[in-house]
Amino acid sequence: MQRQQIGEEIRDLGLEGQLQKRGTPTMGGIIILSSLLVPTLLFAKLDNVYILLMIITTVWLGIIGFVDDYIKVFLKDKEGLAGKFKILGQVSLGLIVAATLYFSKDVVIRERVTNPNGQVKTEILVNSMTGEQEVRQVTRDVKSTKTTIPFVKNHEFNYKWLVWFMGNKASEWGWIVYALVIIFIITAVSNGANLTDGLDGLATGTSAISGTTLGVFAYLSGNLIYADYLNIMYIPQVGELTVFMAAFIGAAIGFLWYNSFPAQVFMGDTGSLAMGGILAVFAIIVRKEILIPLLCGVFLVENLSVMIQVSYFKYTKKKYGEGRRVFLMSPLHHHYQKKGIPEAKIVTRFWIIGILLAVLTVATLKMR
Repeated sequence: MQRQQIGEEIRDLGLEGQLQKRGTPTMGGIIILSSLLVPTLLFAKLDNVYILLMIITTVWLGIIGFVDDYIKVFLKDKEGLAGKFKILGQVSLGLIVAATLYFSKDVVIRERVTNPNGQVKTEILVNSMTGEQEVRQVTRDVKSTKTTIPFVKNHEFNYKWLVWFMGNKASEWGWIVYALVIIFIITAVSNGANLTDGLDGLATGTSAISGTTLGVFAYLSGNLIYADYLNIMYIPQVGELTVFMAAFIGAAIGFLWYNSFPAQVFMGDTGSLAMGGILAVFAIIVRKEILIPLLCGVFLVENLSVMIQVSYFKYTKKKYGEGRRVFLMSPLHHHYQKKGIPEAKIVTRFWIIGILLAVLTVATLKMR
C-alpha cells in the first residue's frame, strides 16, 4: 500500500497530531475482510443460510466502502462516494437480509407448543431397549418475527404485536415492520462504525468487543442444552455463525496490532462500513437486534453526537443568524481531542466503556 501510494488524505481540523498521519496507508479494510472471508470459506458450512448471508453482507458493504475509498485515494475527491449511494447500498442490503429471513425455509426458531390454557404440552417417550419412560416438552420449528428483549420475564418480543390492530393479517404486516427495522439497524450501525473510525484503533477495538459478545450469543442460541438452561430462544443452525465470528474477531485483533496508536495503516470505509454492517446483520440473525443500542453504545453515542451537533447548529443559525455548537467538534471523540486529552487515552477509555457495555449485554441473559 505504501509502494502504491495508497495514503490517507488528511484535512486540517486543528487536532493535535493529525497532520502527522498524512500518507498513512488506508483501505486496510481489504486486509480485515480477506482475513475474515478466507477462514470462513475454509472452515464454515457453506450450505448454511446464515453463513451465506454473512458472506454476502461482508462482500456487499466491503465493495461500497472500497468504491468510497477508491474515489478518495485515486480520484483525489475528498468527499468520496455520495452519501445517497451509500444509503441506497445499505437499504438494498437490508432488503436482501429481510427477504432471506422471510423466504428461506431454513430460517426458523424452535418454540414450545402450548395448550389452550397456556401450559406447555408434553409427551412420554419410551426407550425400546430399557422400557424407561421420559417426559419431554413438545416443540416445533416455526417462522417467526420474534426477537429477544432485555430485562423482561419472558425475554421475547414479537414485531406483529406492533400491528395488532390488523387482526388476522398481523403476522404478514409484522414481517413488513421487521423488514423496516432491519433496514434501519443495518444503516445506523454501519454508519455508526464509520463515524467511530476517527482515532487509531477505536473502531477496530470496539468492533472486536461487540463481536465477541455476539459470538457468545450465537453459540448459546445454537446449542439446545444451553438455550434450554438459560431459557432463551433456540435457533437451529445458528451455532455455525460462531465460526464466522471467530474469524471476525481474529481479523479485527490482527488488524488492531498495526492499527493501534500510532497507526501504521487505516481501515478506511472499506473496513468500517463492512464491520458495522456485519455486527448489525449478525445481531439480527441471532435475534438480539434490540440489544444493539446497549452493546454498540459507543457507535450510538458517536452517531447521536453528530446528529445533535448538526441539528443544533442549523437551528441556532436559523434563529440567531449564527450557528452554535454543543460539542467542540463531532463525532464525540474529536470533542475530547479538542479538550486536550491524548488520543491513546481517549481510545482506551472508549474500549473500557465498550467492555462494560458488553458485560451488561451478556448479563441481560439472567437480568429479567
